[in-house]
Amino acid sequence: MHGKFTLHPPIRFGTDGWRGIIADDFTFERLAAVAPIAAHILRETFGESASNTIIVGYDRRFMSDAFAKRTAESVAAIGFDVLLAEEFAPTPAFSWAAYDRKALGALVITASHNPANYSGLKIKGAFGGSVSQDVTAKVEEILDRGDFVYESPQKGKIETFDAWASYCQALRNKVNIEAIKEAIAMGKLTIFADVMHGTAAGGLAKVLELPSTTQASLIEINSNTDSLFGGGAPEPLPRYIAELFRQVKTYHHDHPEKTLVGFVFDGDADRIASVDSEGNFLSSQILIPILLEHLAKHRGFKGELIKTISGSDLMPKVAALFDLTVYETPVGYKYIAERMLSGIPCLLGGEESGGIGYGNHIPERDALLSALYVLEAIALSNKDLSVLYSDLQKQTNFVSHYDRIDKKLSGMAAREKLVSTLQQFSLTEIAGRKVIDAKAPDGFKFRLADGSWLLIRFSGTEPLLRLYCEASTPELVHKTLNWISNWAEQFN
Repeated sequence: MHGKFTLHPPIRFGTDGWRGIIADDFTFERLAAVAPIAAHILRETFGESASNTIIVGYDRRFMSDAFAKRTAESVAAIGFDVLLAEEFAPTPAFSWAAYDRKALGALVITASHNPANYSGLKIKGAFGGSVSQDVTAKVEEILDRGDFVYESPQKGKIETFDAWASYCQALRNKVNIEAIKEAIAMGKLTIFADVMHGTAAGGLAKVLELPSTTQASLIEINSNTDSLFGGGAPEPLPRYIAELFRQVKTYHHDHPEKTLVGFVFDGDADRIASVDSEGNFLSSQILIPILLEHLAKHRGFKGELIKTISGSDLMPKVAALFDLTVYETPVGYKYIAERMLSGIPCLLGGEESGGIGYGNHIPERDALLSALYVLEAIALSNKDLSVLYSDLQKQTNFVSHYDRIDKKLSGMAAREKLVSTLQQFSLTEIAGRKVIDAKAPDGFKFRLADGSWLLIRFSGTEPLLRLYCEASTPELVHKTLNWISNWAEQFN
């Protein structure tokens, strides 16, 4: 591939990949331009220890299979061998395939949890996780120059492969599958899985390999292909899962003696949330502490907890129960993955938006593995998620509530004015409470005298304010978020 080409607007990679609106920013032409460059940079980065193979996978979005085919063809055209997925699969399955098959990396067609009009491209490294910003910056630099030249004496070959088989076996090897299946077989546990029309469809069934007599205990919701995602977005948030809430509450009303758990998987199955027997929503702010206790106490796992700055204060309090060290990163799983790759033993790394990974696996968010560990915790303890959570609150003497809102600003000028103000002037009082600490490794985080905290962050690409708060009551959370939202309004 050679010759001058210019892409307008320029392709830019965010925290985990390039995403764009289908037929506008994300087109066959632009994808065929970026994919060979990404493959080339993967070879430059990992070529000494890996093969000449690139994994290509895709999700269930509109035309994802066709985009993946074009990706495979454009990469093979410059001499790379390609393993192209036979069907959709979770993004973590393709990260696993890159690691397991000693490939140069993986190119995955997915826009994760974005709305239906988006598609995207994630670049995964030979180690089985997202490449660093340094790697994507090299791809962008070559794209911007528009002079990519790569000669190959012959085309590479394209073969198809099953991305599910090896991945599912890898997950089985990490979890006490028999304990989970026994709890199901004895009628103690019923599972609801809202796969949000995404790539987790059929995933738990594949991993658990349930006999026909117990398959009715695994109920999948929104498992059909729907490129419009039911009019919402495939993101594990309460506003998108009304049907899961309804089914769980109905089942609990009819079977109050049974333990049940509901899972929510995002579009490419690297983020998770959960619902307890009574239909209460449990984000990863709650799941991570539960998983931390289970893995440390019942599995004897060691290593540090890696959390983002937006993670709940319950996480380090649970870590302290087991003498685990805590390492805090900016928001974004790529920072967690970088720490995992540093060589320092890690038990678990997680972010408030639902991405959780494990030190005994690849450095990648994996929602299906998280679901399996949650099921293992329930099966071995014979306790509902709500009980596991309340037990932790009692052990740590810590009760909190959390929420996050996004506030649109009038434009990038308002954004810059707000950033400048926060940099020059640190707030001393928020919603009538004294600020006792302020730090800004990622945005601006304020700790208040009553133990609550507020985090203010900015989107890097649009005039959007991200506001996070944890406090002792839901009312205090909303009071704080409303206060800061109103305060920021003066800059619009």
